[in-house]
Amino acid sequence: MFESLHRRIRKKGLPPGTVTYVGRDQTKAVSLEVIHVGLDGVRQSRPASPEGCAAFVDAPGLTWINLDGLHDPEWLTRLGEMFHLHPLVLEDIAHTGQRPKLDELDGALFLVLKMLRYNEEERVIEDEQVSFVLTQNVLLTFQEKGGGDVFGEVRKRLLAGGGKLAKSGPDYLMYALIDAVVDNYFVVLERMGEDIEEVEEALLESPTPGELETIHGLRREALFLRRFIWPLREVLARLDKGGALFIQDSTIVYLRDLYDHTIQVMDTVETFRDMLSGMLDLYLSNVSLKLNETMKVLTMISTIFIPLSFLASLYGMNFRHMPELETRYGYFVVLGVMACSVAGMVLFFRRKGWLAPRG
Repeated sequence: MFESLHRRIRKKGLPPGTVTYVGRDQTKAVSLEVIHVGLDGVRQSRPASPEGCAAFVDAPGLTWINLDGLHDPEWLTRLGEMFHLHPLVLEDIAHTGQRPKLDELDGALFLVLKMLRYNEEERVIEDEQVSFVLTQNVLLTFQEKGGGDVFGEVRKRLLAGGGKLAKSGPDYLMYALIDAVVDNYFVVLERMGEDIEEVEEALLESPTPGELETIHGLRREALFLRRFIWPLREVLARLDKGGALFIQDSTIVYLRDLYDHTIQVMDTVETFRDMLSGMLDLYLSNVSLKLNETMKVLTMISTIFIPLSFLASLYGMNFRHMPELETRYGYFVVLGVMACSVAGMVLFFRRKGWLAPRG
């Protein structure tokens, strides 16, 4: 979150509508992908520049244009001018710290959300902003990074040219893409749940400071998920009510189902947050219990040595006339008294239950 605030400083002093990339540094080249479903079938192309999409501005049929990479504002600006997108929409697309939201500007429906991935190597959740711009016959999507997304199955179905996806409008295509993003949330949450189970087992066996660090990391991820899933639920609730630009009544039924999936995701995130809070309490309780056990042992040792120290100090005084100093077996008598004192105190502790075995 603080990294996002730091990156936002780049926009300080700029007028509204200025297209400035606010996000992580990218090295991959910007790329375009176009899938068009028309009377002559399905065509897929990869234009070398935004001008390669000019033929699809008013083309009949269904057109999906996907832009990978937002770190080149010139590409974004040229594509926006071609499809008459409002400058504020372009500004929000380039600003990758947006929370999920829904707007209608200049005859286009604008929606932004987060796409998640689980990094298996580092075992962390990675996010990427995805923006949707819906017009009469064209759906434009803008992805922050290149090199892969969760839209693979949707592409296959669309390129196959059959089924409801190819025969419906761009609003249904947008639903299908958002549904793919939300379905992937469940995959990410499943991996996160496995991490939580591993930490929970480690806490029950022998908690270490490493588990505490892992718990804090998982709590930050749960908070991050809540920040971006909660507003997405509000966005889908607005679409579910109908009346949104270019959203047909036949698509609202599917959006309602998608809203239910988002509720399930949100419930899972809240459950994880409660579990992590409970695990943090469990860790602190275990640490406190271990500390109390250690203090109890040290206290008992100190208590046992109190009479021994008293006897040793008493007979260590250098007075010339002291009783029992000349006794032949006085040394062994004192040792015996010390041993009996230790045995008596141990017996007393055991009767009190302070030396009861753990388990």
